[in-house]
Amino acid sequence: MLYHLIKYLSLHFDIPGAGMFLSLSFRAAMGIILALVIGMIFGKRIIRMLQRRQIGEEIRNLGLEGQLQKRGTPTMGGIIILASILIPILLFGDLTNIYVLLMIVSTVWLGLIGFLDDYIKVFRKNKEGLNGRFKIIGQVGLGIIVGLVMWLSPQVVVKQKLDRHAPKAQVEYVNNNGARAAVYMGPAEKTTKTTIPFVKDNEFDYHWLIPGDSDGCDRAGWLVYVLVAIFVITAVSNGANLTDGLDGLASGVSATIVVILGILAWLSGNVIYADYLNIMYIPSSGELIVFAAAFAGALFGFLWYNCYPAQVFMGDTGSLAIGGIIAVFALLIRKELLLPLLCGIFLVEALSVLIQRGWFKYTKRKYGEGRRVFLMAPIHHHYQKKGYFESKIVVRFWIVQLLLAAITLATLKIR
Repeated sequence: MLYHLIKYLSLHFDIPGAGMFLSLSFRAAMGIILALVIGMIFGKRIIRMLQRRQIGEEIRNLGLEGQLQKRGTPTMGGIIILASILIPILLFGDLTNIYVLLMIVSTVWLGLIGFLDDYIKVFRKNKEGLNGRFKIIGQVGLGIIVGLVMWLSPQVVVKQKLDRHAPKAQVEYVNNNGARAAVYMGPAEKTTKTTIPFVKDNEFDYHWLIPGDSDGCDRAGWLVYVLVAIFVITAVSNGANLTDGLDGLASGVSATIVVILGILAWLSGNVIYADYLNIMYIPSSGELIVFAAAFAGALFGFLWYNCYPAQVFMGDTGSLAIGGIIAVFALLIRKELLLPLLCGIFLVEALSVLIQRGWFKYTKRKYGEGRRVFLMAPIHHHYQKKGYFESKIVVRFWIVQLLLAAITLATLKIR
């Protein structure tokens, strides 16, 4: 809102500093600062409110060291994260940008689903929370919305670099470190292309799965894309939810992921860097750096109270929203195929649960007695059972996530 107010006033009045305020870098900086302030200062008040209302976590005794000491710790702290994201982006973001609008919708949508799940657990005293079927329906619904907007919105386009003598080449003059530079790009086009890592010609088109050039084949290609969006959002959202089991684990891991996605969005939305790195230029996607900054600030601000020993848990209000936001963000900048690498912690956590359940059911059918691969799933509990301190597990997972983040950035050049 402030962005639009300053932009409007600058058209009619000579306001000192208006140009600085409208720049991406300044608004991203203000976004992360405000998100940190909300999380660290107002977060304390929200925690006290949760304590007064006795919104505490019910802990099942799973035989884990220090587990019962957490009983009564305030939950639903994801409210802090959501507020720390939405307030800065509403103030400093371009609310006419389709990518920003999709991120806001995704944040509110999944935040409400998670909030409803926590509400049922806390106030209805139902430990199962929201029926898993309804969670999936909510995630699928968001996937359909994102996929259809990517398909139908005229603002969602990409441009490809062309040789200056190509018939369709269009010159774009941009500011390159203070100098006026010319870049030759193709016309804006709707496409189902995405980025794949470690490949020289690093683009994959979902339309290739539906061969043919007819309108029907084109629609079928977009329907495949919608299905991919549904799968990615559901998988990453549930992966983040499973990772939220130790103090500071999900918030610390997610913060690193968000920083990398913000960098990728900035590069994809800048024609100079997209040209230099030979990646897709996605006009207007650079605005997502403001959202990424606010998101990272919200996670770091929440981590102030969520690190060991946690003063508040994010609950499903936070974990479902975090995973879904990351998934939608990656889809918007055409980097969803990088998520198995970048979100490797989420992937391993989810796989550990699937492997544990699958092997238990198989051995029970075959031998009459269920057997386990891990001492406990998700895998962070396996290490707890082995006697590792909770803080050591969390920090080591953070270090692994930093390694995955570095490798993800390296994919820009390693092909």
